[in-house]
Amino acid sequence: MPDTWTSTIEVTPLPAPHKVPDTGIRRSFLEDLALKTLFVSGELSLRELGERMQLSLHVIEELFSSMRREQLCEVKGMVAGIHRIATTQGGKKRAIELLDLNQYVGPAPVSLEEYLEVVRTQTVQGADIHPPDIRRAFEHLVLSDDTLERVGTAMVSGTSIFVYGPTGGGKTSIAETLPNIYPDSVWIPYAVEVDSQIIVVFDATTHRPLEQQPSWGEGDTRWVRCRRPRVFVGGELTQEMLDLQMNTISKFYSAPLQMKANNGVLIIDDFGRQRIRPEDLLNRWIVPLDRRVDFLTLRGGKKFEVPFDLFVVFATNLNPMELADEAFMRRIQNKIRLGYPAAPQYKEIFRRTCDRFSLTYTEELVNYFLQLLEDRYHQPMRPCYPLDIVHQIVWTARYEGRDPVLDREAIDRACRNYFVNPEDMEMERESAANGIRSF
Repeated sequence: MPDTWTSTIEVTPLPAPHKVPDTGIRRSFLEDLALKTLFVSGELSLRELGERMQLSLHVIEELFSSMRREQLCEVKGMVAGIHRIATTQGGKKRAIELLDLNQYVGPAPVSLEEYLEVVRTQTVQGADIHPPDIRRAFEHLVLSDDTLERVGTAMVSGTSIFVYGPTGGGKTSIAETLPNIYPDSVWIPYAVEVDSQIIVVFDATTHRPLEQQPSWGEGDTRWVRCRRPRVFVGGELTQEMLDLQMNTISKFYSAPLQMKANNGVLIIDDFGRQRIRPEDLLNRWIVPLDRRVDFLTLRGGKKFEVPFDLFVVFATNLNPMELADEAFMRRIQNKIRLGYPAAPQYKEIFRRTCDRFSLTYTEELVNYFLQLLEDRYHQPMRPCYPLDIVHQIVWTARYEGRDPVLDREAIDRACRNYFVNPEDMEMERESAANGIRSF
């Protein structure tokens, strides 16, 4: 789905801290980060140092004055009335010691208290969602009005949803679309400081910044304005991914999946097939889902509380009651079963797929395909089949060096490539049995 609508969102910057105490971070911590940044980058102007740390020039000047008094940095010149500075020999020695403890160099973190406050002000439970938002987000899918209404109600709850049903029914497509429902955006910090430890939250592979961002000096640029997060995991999910992850070389933390997903959506696809056992995942989250808070632990044993402010999507083709007990299912506030579509809906899915690949759609050919599904391959009308079959037709045409055409011959060839024919399997079994008798 196109993202052009996000460019219309007006971004009002968060207030920039103009003094060190306004940052919520200890002066010594910021000085250490500034010294590491200066050492790694070499000679910098105060403005360049501020841009790297995402701190205002006022705060940087305070830090510079303090480090200069301690003879950790020195002035190398002036450019447009702004000092250019570098580390002294004593500063270099100190920076090396600091980097041995923690190699984080980048935007200054925000305090845990500020993070808690901002997350709560932009909670998913406060999102303003209405039927037009649902129709806009799902316009590329063919869904019944009842399904759209149930999805909308679930999203307004801001809690969680179990999407279940037979394979190929569109569960993953629906789950992936849910974040597009939100008509707004949220602030994501680059990092959070807890007990002098850095936890990196912003992830370029997960978070999608808006095109319009406050320029350095216009606000608190330690925060990035993003679409509401979408974190998607499947069979690769492990227990470790739900906890703080310490890099043993760089010696700072990465936030767990649920913290990166705060104020957004966390999708667990193919639930029940992860590397973590379903009961272990459910036990880990039974309290967060109920109380909307999570508890994380630093390596030294310090525990701290963070919001569990996310819409969790469990998508599975397994029986939910065989994956979770009644106590857990009670905490999943919304449950939607996706069955197979009716024939008119199925034909609309096929028509849209043909339009996408510039193939001529005729109802007669779709009826022929449905007959093959029922009579020869004994398959239901799975919504995934039209795209998969058209892909086969396009690939065959590309291989043969011609334009793809939708006709009976193309459908037959595509089905032979795609489906396992039950009649062929029966013939093989009979041949094997006859061979054994002959022997």
